[in-house]
Amino acid sequence: MLRWLLLRVYRIPPTPTNPTPAGLGLHGEEVDLAAVDGRRLRGWFLPAVGSGSHVPGPAVVLLHGWGSAASDLLPAAPHLVEAGLSVLVLDARGHGRSEDVDFMSMPRFAEDLEAGVAWVRQDPRVDGARIGVIGHSVGAGACLLAASRDPGVGAVVAIAAMAHPAELIRGSRGLRPAPPWVADRVLTTIEVTIGHALDSFAPIHTIARITAPTVVVHGTRDRTVPPRDAARLVDAAGGRAVLRLIPGAGHRSLGPFLPVVPELALHLRGVLTEPAHRPQDHPPG
Repeated sequence: MLRWLLLRVYRIPPTPTNPTPAGLGLHGEEVDLAAVDGRRLRGWFLPAVGSGSHVPGPAVVLLHGWGSAASDLLPAAPHLVEAGLSVLVLDARGHGRSEDVDFMSMPRFAEDLEAGVAWVRQDPRVDGARIGVIGHSVGAGACLLAASRDPGVGAVVAIAAMAHPAELIRGSRGLRPAPPWVADRVLTTIEVTIGHALDSFAPIHTIARITAPTVVVHGTRDRTVPPRDAARLVDAAGGRAVLRLIPGAGHRSLGPFLPVVPELALHLRGVLTEPAHRPQDHPPG
C-alpha cells in the first residue's frame, strides 16, 4: 500500500516537448537510442560550429531534471555549440518525447545519461576522450553519479544538485511533521522500489569519487534544494570542484542560469581541450 501511494505521489508529471531546435533557429539532428531496459530515449544532437572540419572535437551531454525535458535545456545550446562543443540534449525515460516508464530515480536518470554518453562517443564528429556532462536538479545528481563511475567523463557541471536525497525527502512538507519512524518507513520503501540504497548514489558521496573538474552551480534563492547543499558538495569534492552561486536564481526555472552559460561553455571548452586544466586554475566567473 505504501509503495502504491509513493508511486502516485512521485509519478512523473506531464513534461514539455517544445521548443525544438528548429524553433530556436538551431540545426539539430533527431536522436533515438535505447535505454538499458530497451525503452526508447529521444533527443537532439547539435554539432559544434566548425565540426565539419573532419577533426573530432569535444562534446557535452545535457540532462534535465524531474518533470522537465530536453526542450527546457535547448536555450543553453547556442552558447555551447558556438564555443566549439557538440551537444546532445536528451529526454530521460518518462519525460519529454522518450518512452514512458513506471517510475524514475536518480540511478535511472544516470543510466539514461550514460546511454547518451555512449552514443556520443561513437559519433565520428566527437573525440570520445573529450566528453563533459551538464545536468540540472536530479539530472545534476545523475551527472555526478555517472562521472563517479566513468573516469572517461572529462568535465561536470551540476546545476541545483541536492546533497543527499534522504535529507530532501525527510524535509519535505508531507514528512516534516511526521514521527521519525514514518520517514524511516518511507525511505526504506523508496529504496526497495528503486533497487538502490539512497546512500549509494547521494551526490555528497559520489562527488568525492570524481576526478574530473567539476563546477557546482546553484541559485541563492533555491527553496527546493538549499544553497548550503552546493557548498557541502564542493567541500566533499576535496579541491576538485568550484562553486558558482547565481544571485536571485531559484530551482525550477533555468532562465536565471542562462547568463552564465557563455562562461561555462568557455570553461568546458578549455577543460576538454586541455585535460590537464583543473577548475581551480580557470574557475568560471
